[in-house]
Amino acid sequence: MWIPTEHEKYGVVIASFRGTVPYGLSLEIGDTVQILEKCDGWYRGFALKNPNIKGIFPSSYVHLKNACVKNKGQFEMVIPTEDSVITEMTSTLRDWGTMWKQLYVRNEGDLFHRLWHIMNEILDLRRQVLVGHLTHDRMKDVKRHITARLDWGNEQLGLDLVPRKEYAMVDPEDISITELYRLMEHRHRKKDTPVQASSHHLFVQMKSLMCSNLGEELEVIFSLFDSKENRPISERFFLRLNRNGLPKAPDKPERHCSLFVDLGSSELRKDIYITVHIIRIGRMGAGEKKNACSVQYRRPFGCAVLSIADLLTGETKDDLILKVYMCNTESEWYQIHENIIKKLNARYNLTGSNAGLAVSLQLLHGDIEQIRREYSSVFSHGVSITRKLGFSNIIMPGEMRNDLYITIERGEFEKGGKSVARNVEVTMFIVDSSGQALKDFISFGSGEPPASEYHSFVLYHNNSPRWSELLKLPIPVDKFRGAHIRFEFRHCSTKEKGEKKLFGFSFVPLMQEDGRTLPDGTHELIVHKCEENTNLQDTTRYLKLPFSKGIFLGNNNQAMKATKESFCITSFLCSTKLTQNGDMLDLLKWRTHPDKITGCLSKLKEIDGSEIVKFLQDTLDTLFGILDENSQKYGSKVFDSLVHIINLLQDSKFHHFKPVMDTYIESHFAGALAYRDLIKVLKWYVDRITEAERQEHIQEVLKAQEYIFKYIVQSRRLFSLATGGQNEEEFRCCIQELLMSVRFFLSQESKGSGALSQSQAVFLSSFPAVYSELLKLFDVREVANLVQDTLGSLPTILHVDDSLQAIKLQCIGKTVESQLYTNPDSRYILLPVVLHHLHIHLQEQKDLIMCARILSNVFCLIKKNSSEKSVLEEIDVIVTSLLDILLRTILEITSRPQPSSSAMRFQFQDVTGEFVACLLSLLRQMTDRHYQQLLDSFNTKEELRDFLLQIFTVFRILIRPEMFPKDWTVMRLVANNVIITTVLYLSDALRKNFLNENFDYKIWDSYFYLAVIFINQLCLQLEMFTPSKKKKVLEKYGDMRVTMGCEIFSMWQNLGEHKLHFIPALIGPFLEVTLIPQQDLRNVMIPIFHDMMDWEQRRSGNFKQVEAKLIDKLDSLMSEGKGDETYRELFNSIIPLFGPYPSLLKKIERETWRESGVSLIATVTRLMERLLDYRDCMKMGEVDGKKIGCTVSLLNFYKTELNKEEMYIRYIHKLYDLHLKAQNFTEAAYTLLLYDELLEWSDRPLREFLTYPMQTEWQRKEHLHLTIIQNFDRGKCWENGIILCRKIAEQYESYYDYRNLSKMRMMEASLYDKIMDQQRLEPEFFRVGFYGKKFPFFLRNKEFVCRGHDYERLEAFQQRMLNEFPHAIAMQHANQPDETIFQAEAQYLQIYAVTPIPESQEVLQREGVPDNIKSFYKVNHIWKFRYDRPFHKGTKDKENEFKSLWVERTSLYLVQSLPGISRWFEVEKREVVEMSPLENAIEVLENKNQQLKTLISQCQTRQMQNINPLTMCLNGVIDAAVNGGVSRYQEAFFVKEYILSHPEDGEKIARLRELMLEQAQILEFGLAVHEKFVPQDMRPLHKKLVDQFFVMKSSLGIQEFSACMQASPVHFPNGSPRVCRNSAPASVSPDGTRVIPRRSPLSYPAVNRYSSSSLSSQASAEVSNITGQSESSDEVFNMQPSPSTSSLSSTHSASPNVTSSAPSSARASPLLSDKHKHSRENSCLSPRERPCSAIYPTPVEPSQRMLFNHIGDGALPRSDPNLSAPEKAVNPTPSSWSLDSGKEAKNMSDSGKLISPPVPPRPTQTASPARHTTSISPSPAGRSPLKGSVQSFTPSPVEYHSPGLISNSPVLSGSYSSGISSLSRCSTSETSGFENQVNEQSAPVPVPVPLPVPVPVPMPVPTYAGEEPVRKESKTPPPYSVYERTLRRPVPLPHSLSIPVTPEPPALPPKPLAARSSHLENGARRTDPGPRPRPLPRKVSQL
Repeated sequence: MWIPTEHEKYGVVIASFRGTVPYGLSLEIGDTVQILEKCDGWYRGFALKNPNIKGIFPSSYVHLKNACVKNKGQFEMVIPTEDSVITEMTSTLRDWGTMWKQLYVRNEGDLFHRLWHIMNEILDLRRQVLVGHLTHDRMKDVKRHITARLDWGNEQLGLDLVPRKEYAMVDPEDISITELYRLMEHRHRKKDTPVQASSHHLFVQMKSLMCSNLGEELEVIFSLFDSKENRPISERFFLRLNRNGLPKAPDKPERHCSLFVDLGSSELRKDIYITVHIIRIGRMGAGEKKNACSVQYRRPFGCAVLSIADLLTGETKDDLILKVYMCNTESEWYQIHENIIKKLNARYNLTGSNAGLAVSLQLLHGDIEQIRREYSSVFSHGVSITRKLGFSNIIMPGEMRNDLYITIERGEFEKGGKSVARNVEVTMFIVDSSGQALKDFISFGSGEPPASEYHSFVLYHNNSPRWSELLKLPIPVDKFRGAHIRFEFRHCSTKEKGEKKLFGFSFVPLMQEDGRTLPDGTHELIVHKCEENTNLQDTTRYLKLPFSKGIFLGNNNQAMKATKESFCITSFLCSTKLTQNGDMLDLLKWRTHPDKITGCLSKLKEIDGSEIVKFLQDTLDTLFGILDENSQKYGSKVFDSLVHIINLLQDSKFHHFKPVMDTYIESHFAGALAYRDLIKVLKWYVDRITEAERQEHIQEVLKAQEYIFKYIVQSRRLFSLATGGQNEEEFRCCIQELLMSVRFFLSQESKGSGALSQSQAVFLSSFPAVYSELLKLFDVREVANLVQDTLGSLPTILHVDDSLQAIKLQCIGKTVESQLYTNPDSRYILLPVVLHHLHIHLQEQKDLIMCARILSNVFCLIKKNSSEKSVLEEIDVIVTSLLDILLRTILEITSRPQPSSSAMRFQFQDVTGEFVACLLSLLRQMTDRHYQQLLDSFNTKEELRDFLLQIFTVFRILIRPEMFPKDWTVMRLVANNVIITTVLYLSDALRKNFLNENFDYKIWDSYFYLAVIFINQLCLQLEMFTPSKKKKVLEKYGDMRVTMGCEIFSMWQNLGEHKLHFIPALIGPFLEVTLIPQQDLRNVMIPIFHDMMDWEQRRSGNFKQVEAKLIDKLDSLMSEGKGDETYRELFNSIIPLFGPYPSLLKKIERETWRESGVSLIATVTRLMERLLDYRDCMKMGEVDGKKIGCTVSLLNFYKTELNKEEMYIRYIHKLYDLHLKAQNFTEAAYTLLLYDELLEWSDRPLREFLTYPMQTEWQRKEHLHLTIIQNFDRGKCWENGIILCRKIAEQYESYYDYRNLSKMRMMEASLYDKIMDQQRLEPEFFRVGFYGKKFPFFLRNKEFVCRGHDYERLEAFQQRMLNEFPHAIAMQHANQPDETIFQAEAQYLQIYAVTPIPESQEVLQREGVPDNIKSFYKVNHIWKFRYDRPFHKGTKDKENEFKSLWVERTSLYLVQSLPGISRWFEVEKREVVEMSPLENAIEVLENKNQQLKTLISQCQTRQMQNINPLTMCLNGVIDAAVNGGVSRYQEAFFVKEYILSHPEDGEKIARLRELMLEQAQILEFGLAVHEKFVPQDMRPLHKKLVDQFFVMKSSLGIQEFSACMQASPVHFPNGSPRVCRNSAPASVSPDGTRVIPRRSPLSYPAVNRYSSSSLSSQASAEVSNITGQSESSDEVFNMQPSPSTSSLSSTHSASPNVTSSAPSSARASPLLSDKHKHSRENSCLSPRERPCSAIYPTPVEPSQRMLFNHIGDGALPRSDPNLSAPEKAVNPTPSSWSLDSGKEAKNMSDSGKLISPPVPPRPTQTASPARHTTSISPSPAGRSPLKGSVQSFTPSPVEYHSPGLISNSPVLSGSYSSGISSLSRCSTSETSGFENQVNEQSAPVPVPVPLPVPVPVPMPVPTYAGEEPVRKESKTPPPYSVYERTLRRPVPLPHSLSIPVTPEPPALPPKPLAARSSHLENGARRTDPGPRPRPLPRKVSQL
């Protein structure tokens, strides 16, 4: 049976449990579980990480832990009772674990590894804590380390700052908010500003002396030297080196390592140097023979210096080599370091041995204990400590020192009868009073043990030696008295014996007879002469002699004689026991000289402070002893002396002696009667304050009042103890009187002089320290009343001295911080005074920092939920006094501009934060009663209104993100909890007081606005938190957003008819709330929208306002990134906005206004989908197709569905910026044209908008034109730029602005030049299908055509798309997907290349137009694209595959032409037709014939550099024909059974025969031309071709064509094709008179990638794998399988890889210029190898087009099922100046359309007789005006839509690029269809390009053929238009691109493209099919 557990509540899983049993709970090792019930070795409970799933698990798998239970029962909460640091560690490490893995995923390797180390370190520390074997100190240390690491990790990962108290996390509910703020602030500051160490230490390690010829031992002496004051500042570090220059005792680190301790920050400057003096021990002269002398002398060797500033970088200087210098003359050795520092080069040089000193130096920071901890290894190995000279900056009590420093300075000696000066050595001994030498009290420096005697170094032949050697004599105090130092002087001989001869001595006693020690300073000692063998052991013989030149005993002649020689030393005593001050000694011995007491007390102030503090206790005993002796006489003097000593301890140097005085007062002070005198003198001083002129001394007294009161109180206590509490009342009266005097003095106002106010300030500064003393004798209430009275006597006039005001406030602050204030009883007495002063200062906005601190302290004492009566009363007082002023203060300081300096800014934030914390503390403490009293306290509604507005405004400020640092989530949550509680109280007041007739819009609006921004706060969005953090927040506070949402709903319902005031203003804010992905919140807020719509409908009959506001707000919120995935799903199903509460849709359907309501919902939903897609796309880093496509989708939506012009323009500019960023300059120009269209050339003023200034419409349109022209120029779309140049030039001309007109004409001219001079790449086009539900809305289940990037081939494009959609699957076929793919929860991409079909052929088929011009028309303004797929119908004939080879041709029509505002546009319509084998053959032959004509024409007109292209083409056709090429067609289609079985193909068979005969004719003419130009070395080939040609003719049954040859289309009698450029010669057909109409060459697909062996069996293979499954993409055009259909190829033709995809011009033209040279050279490259760029051009040569027209109408197409008859027939008389042209022009100019870019001028032509030749075309009457008179007008480069131009589709190659529609320019190689190219000889595999189904004449016309012209008309929106083409009606061209044309013939010649308007005028004729030409099959195009 399951029993609820009592104690087993919490555990950790120690083994994973899979939960395989029924009701089993799956657990992982390390999970924490909460146990609910138990039964027979099993527990039932849940894992804390997922509390919703409960189950059972074995009890043996769980380790139980102690825990306490809150809320026992169903909702009980278990809290582990382990150490809070452990709990925090565990939860933090769990959170880190997840984020740590993410770091790896995001490739943040550095942080990943650092965090890993920290986590391991924390785990180790955690184990140590859990084991529990640590000492208390060690545990503290470990916790400090843990919390430091936790904080570091949290900061690095962007987690919250954790408030802690003594390493444990604090619960914000358990402390006041002000205290929480301080903890947070402390941790934040600690994190931001590392504390500067005040103490520094220098670590020195001696490595070695590197020197070439040492051979002697050395002494090295380190010290620190202050070059500014020219003195050493440290003791010396002394060490000995052996003969090799290494330390003598390497095993004892303390001998060669030292720490120079206690350096102050002031000593870390560049003029502090480390000096190193090196002394050698050996012979007198360094170069003497080794045996010359056995005696060792100390001799100077060298010196090195280093500035300490070099170490301040903080790096360890490990192997520092210091240069060692030697002085030029030994006599300057004493100052060599100074000379080196001053760089006096003449006085020193490098040592002869070029020595270098190797040392290691490091500067350490912190106090010595910290250094011991952090560098424990240094201390554990051993290191000597080198102190500073004298006491450190801070003298510590108990520090025992008795060091006498002696510096051996210099000597003056006589020659002593010698001819040369002496070599003097000084020996020093310390001799005690008994005459014995003291052992081991002479220290040469740290690092060496002290010695018993000292020998100075010897300077060679120097009678005035200067040593400057510093020694320390640590002599014990007991040995000091009677001891003296003796100096013995010896001459050191350099002779062989090397003896040292004594010649004199000096001595100096250490203590004088009166007990004073040797005074500090320089002492000139007398040198007493003596004999060499004099015995100085008997000290009595010389101690009576004078020792110093300043002291002579009588007229002692011996002394006088000795005065010529002298010896100087400097002494300096550093002792805590001995004094050199006589006055101090006199004072301490006052009883021996009672008459000197007054003088001694007076001189006390002159004694050095360090002397007084050394004898502090003795001095104080002396003072109180004198007071007891005669208080009347000495009372005042003793009081002054006591004040002096007390104030001395305020000095930072002696600050640490305050505890010594405290101890003295507590333990040693015995003056039981002193209090009377002290009170009396103090009162006397206070009474004199107001009258005294000089107040300095009085101020000193007041400064010392804390300790004076301590003495008074202690004295009184001693008296009470001794007497049993006598005179208690008298004492109280004395204190009362004293404080009465104080109050009187404080209440005085300073009149003129500031002395009085200064005294008041001094008193107030130290007065709070007295409280604790008074509490020792008086009751709390008494003291509180005394203090209240004293503070209450302060004058409140604010214009008095500002500094005094600040001091008053500081006094109040100290009062609040004092022990007195912590008691509730005294607090209630003091609080009114404190609040009174605070109120005054806050009102004046003065001393805000101090006010904030006081308030914080006030609230720190009031704990949360303290319901004690006293606390409630205090809150009452504070609310009444301060709430209003506190709100005003916060408003005031937050409205100020923030200071610029960072320090001031921190201070500013601190003040703001503290006031906010105080306000929150106050509000949290307020109960219902307090709120009720507060609201009742307002007398009028106006006052209440002002208060509510004020507090709502303050709350809005508190919610601001910048109010607290971003990682202070704890603080923000506490603040929000307080705010929502307060708002709930105040909303009641709002309802009661400001509804119905008292309705106040402003206050309600403020309320709603506050509620909305409260809900939208980032720190309340729980969805962004980690699960553990979310759980904690919900447990503590719940979801505050829902609470506030319910309150909004409740308040809205209360508004009634006043709701209309808030419609539509609140739609935006409420919509923002619904964007939060919190289901309950949305359920609460959604009904408000229905309400709004209902009220708006009642008011105005519609809800347009609601709709408009909703749409505007949706857009701005989405662009801010609001909303989420859930929201998207909800919106897609019309839920979150109009969602489940009940569904708004259902509600609306019940309303009378249901239709408009449902329509609004639908619109908003569609907008929402687009906006969410837009937001998601914009999150990505780089500009890609998704971003641009999404923006286009949204822009179209705003224009077409919402008609929101401002939004539309905004998105135009967003799109423009995206294009610029992606360098899609052409698309950027088209995009900006959209805005340009909306503007007129008027002077209407326009407001400032986006980046545009305020200007007229004309100026803005001009600016736009110039920007657009610049972008067209950068995008190499110069033709479009020319149109705009003309347009703006027209404006300049109309305003007579000739200066700008000139510039514009020059710009236009430059664009013409660029067209002719610069190469343009022709882009490739790709069809992309996006299938599946996972694509964004604007892509889903749609197909697009995309303009590729430069040089981008199919593989590269496909890779780019797959990179852009990493989850997409590439479809491996080109078939249309089925419904399962459409509905799949996945992404499918279908990609293949398509061929562009230009709509107008006029320019492309005109001869003589340069390729540079034609290249533009091939790939611009393309609406239609084509794709062919070959397949076999029926059984495939292995002998002749062409019998069954059909082609499926797919045509795609776009919603807008490319290029446009995007690189890709959606496919609007697709048409599929099938071409029969016969039609296919006809198309192939037509294309090949056209190619031959072009090449022959080029060769004739010498446009080819060499004849190779023509040779290759002829060879390909003839060779193929001979070897069975054309004959295969004969076999397939000319046989009897085919003709009988296909009677309908009669015309087509005849047409095929005509083409074959025509080909023979062309070949014959071509061979004639070839013979004329063929080089000698190719003659054999030519002969072979002629022979094969005759074989071919005979196979076709052809004999001679001599009659025809005369009228050959390619025979130009004048050598120029220009004269009859558009004529139709009649002599092309075999009978010499028939003109054979042809289909327009511009509607032919490009043939440059056809297989030259297209009739071979290899060519018939189908390629079914559309995306590159073939082994070689060079051999198989994977994207578009197409048949090999060249009728003229052969199995012996060129390799399939040779020219498969070169541009036509690169292969077909033999007359290329040099700049095209590369094209020729590369024409034989495979598609992968061949470059395509401006360097390797792709344009077709002009003569390739010329030839066609000379051949005549016979070259025109017969049948394109997608073209109406008028479009297909080409007018043979293209006169530019027909009679109708004026009318047509006028009509066009009236319609305001600019039709086409201009082309260069050309001469007017006379009509050729050929033009009047009767055409035998079946459809001559149906000629389209497109080719007629209207031809004289310039078609718009951005407008015309050509149906026929086809690009060469790319093979799968190219480079990666991101973005499905990235709008950068693409490289392509595309040619017009009539250019049959040389590469027909080499394309290996069939690749399909869709073409329209052929329509034979006898058959009925398919419906779409008649609709086609209408479709053309429907394309009237310009290519840069954003309108989706849904209407089948003409839309005018943008006014901005139209050029009005005058009725007269224009000055410029006609443009090459037909006018669009002709489509409109001749609509009737075009839609009427009329007589149709013979249908011809379309050619199968390859990629």
